[in-house]
Amino acid sequence: MSDIDSPEHVRAQYATEDRLETRRSVWHPTDDGRDPADEAFKAVDRAMTGDSRVLEVGCGTGVMAERINALPGVTLVAVDHSERFVELTAARGVDARQADICYLPFDDDTFDVVYAGWMLYHVRDLDRALAEVRRVLRPGGTFVAVTNGDDSLADLRREAGGRRVVTRFSSENGEFTLGRRFSDVRRQDLETRAVFADHAEAQAYLDSSDEGLVLPPFEGSRTYAGHVTVFEAR
Repeated sequence: MSDIDSPEHVRAQYATEDRLETRRSVWHPTDDGRDPADEAFKAVDRAMTGDSRVLEVGCGTGVMAERINALPGVTLVAVDHSERFVELTAARGVDARQADICYLPFDDDTFDVVYAGWMLYHVRDLDRALAEVRRVLRPGGTFVAVTNGDDSLADLRREAGGRRVVTRFSSENGEFTLGRRFSDVRRQDLETRAVFADHAEAQAYLDSSDEGLVLPPFEGSRTYAGHVTVFEAR
């Protein structure tokens, strides 16, 4: 997905929820039962102290925003570049607004926690985006960011004639990148699994990215290795 941070590609991918839901549906927790979304939620929860203001950037369909919004004492704002995703998140009872992470419409030192789940690899000007996150975070605030490793689903992609996806913000480079803006960066690495019931489901996953990859036919189900990292930066 060489154009993963292309604005045109991102707009097309997330104009509706269909592609996102296709990709999301195949993922399973680690062998010891840890789910990346649950671990990210725990990180947001423990970063809160009493009444807290939380910002989610790249809220998608609002699944995480709804969970965070239910925490006691939280005041949540969720933003996304996609008008459709803002609509879906607002329908969950969340204060959802259309905004770009590179130009956040908030004052300095507004939030105690900022959360970005599986979205920073879509940002072309990553340095500006992280500067904006740092700006709107209050002193002592926490940034929770989730991303994939470059080898995540690499075997599936190679079988279909593609290459692994190397991104600007990944498990491999995320700690260094965050370290330029935050003094304390911690990580939790999780070896997840993508489980496909049959060839059609695996091909549908690949088709969702519009790369033209074609997976040779196979019988039965298949499991491919994923890799996710949850970062906590202060």
